[in-house]
Order: sequence, then structure tokens, then C-alpha cells
Amino acid sequence: MGADAQLRTRAVFLDRDGTLNVDTGYVASPDDVRLVPGAARGAAMLSAAGYRLVIVSNQSGLARGLLTAPQADAVDRRVLDLLAASGVRIDATYRCPHLPGGRVAEYARDCECRKPKPGLLVQAARERGLSLQDSWCIGDGVRDIQAGLAAGCRVIAVESVGPAHEGERESFPAEVPRVRTLVDAARLILAETL
Repeated sequence: MGADAQLRTRAVFLDRDGTLNVDTGYVASPDDVRLVPGAARGAAMLSAAGYRLVIVSNQSGLARGLLTAPQADAVDRRVLDLLAASGVRIDATYRCPHLPGGRVAEYARDCECRKPKPGLLVQAARERGLSLQDSWCIGDGVRDIQAGLAAGCRVIAVESVGPAHEGERESFPAEVPRVRTLVDAARLILAETL
């Protein structure tokens, strides 16, 4: 594949908690992971259309001392395993463990990767040869949408499944499409890009 073709590689950046799996608040155990209804089907639709799927997730529970890196890894693996059981391949997972003022010194800092900053998306694009302007970002929180816009992606807000982002839909910019499920988001993307 030539450099020009690689630069046009499209991706969909997916938030994890509340978008792919039910957000129970700082998910620390793989036993607590349940996929959001329609998440696997929507992701499969996007993958079948040729989009690379990349999870980008704030995980400040690490900085807060609510879970460890091995616990976070186990939760990520469980999400990937549940998606894979439905035929969905996630190309990469990126997470931000940071939080200014966090209890765990290693993660207690400001950074460029914590959404709403676009650092995770920019890093993924650089490392994986993805075109941000040809990509989409889907999430249930205002920070997800802001990060996608800051990275130059098109964005879609999905209805949050879990308590973390309840009531945020009214805070999304008016031009941001809002849908109920990841299946609805996939249909919207496919209608606009195929």
C-alpha cells in the first residue's frame, strides 16, 4: 500500500464506557462488563464497511486509585472478547489514566491524552496511519465529542448507557447528530460515506 492510500485509511474512534459497555462507574472487574445493546452489531457494521475500529477511553479510575493497570487491562480484554464473540475486531485500544490531583502519583498530572483533548486520537492516527479528517468519533459524553472535533473528525453522540453522562445530551453542540444506539450511529455513517 502506498503512502497516499495509507493516509486515507478511515477509522471510527469509539468511547468505551457507556458507548461499548455499560458504564457502571469505574469498571474494575471483567465480571462487571456487559456490552451496551446494539454495540457489537453497530461495530460489526462499521468494520464490514472497511472502517478501522479504535477504542479511546479516559480511565481516571487509575489516577484516583480505584483500580490498577492490570485490572484496567483485564476489563479491556473482556470488552474485546465480548466484541470478538460477535465477530468484531477492534484494531487498537488507547486509554488515558491521568487526572490532575489524582491520588496515584504516577498518573496525577495534566496531559494531552485526556479527552476533551485530542491526544489519544492523534496518537492512534500517527501510529496506525489513519486519516483523522476521514474518520468519525462516537461517544456518549461531551468530552468524547469535543475530542473528536478537536482532532478534526466527524462526530456522533450516542445515548449514554449508565449514570456517568446522564443529562449531557443537552450540552452537545447543536450540529452534533444524536442517536440512540451504536447501530443508529453506524447507519448514519454508512449513509453518508458509502
